[in-house]
Amino acid sequence: MDRGLARRLEARFEGALHGQARQRHDQTEIRIGAGDVIEVLRALNDEPELAFTMLVDLAGVDTGAEMQVVYHLWSATTSDWLRVIVEGLSRDDPRIASVTFLWPGAEWMERETYDMFGITFEGNRDLRRIYMPPDYTSFPLRKDFYLPDDAARSPGAGVRHVERTHSPVDAAPGVMRRTGA
Repeated sequence: MDRGLARRLEARFEGALHGQARQRHDQTEIRIGAGDVIEVLRALNDEPELAFTMLVDLAGVDTGAEMQVVYHLWSATTSDWLRVIVEGLSRDDPRIASVTFLWPGAEWMERETYDMFGITFEGNRDLRRIYMPPDYTSFPLRKDFYLPDDAARSPGAGVRHVERTHSPVDAAPGVMRRTGA
């Protein structure tokens, strides 16, 4: 655990951090708002004492109350990985600045996050669907995503929430395992 990194981050980004830097195993985690993304990530990348030159992953998160974007960064200056969580994005129209000017490889990660969560990365030159058809209107990894009900049920049954379990229709006796009493 690199406590020195946590202290450097807290001192450098004092006004931008939402709380203290946290340590978990080999990761240091900081939380910031969407308005601070450019300033914080540029400093993390450009400043020699930080030098987080590699963006390893970028992902969306839907907490149910808000949307978030998570960046995983690597630097040769520390043994810790850095997780930057950008919180407080609106669920209705989540928008955040693109980081493709710092890490060109972020373009595909931002596209994937847009496709699955509907988070718009302003400044991404090619923000379009990767997995879903271009005319698809939903975002499959959001908590409010609904699956069409399976064809074995009546059309009047509507849709079911992706996280709600259901029993198969017309299953042969003894095929389903029952748990609990």
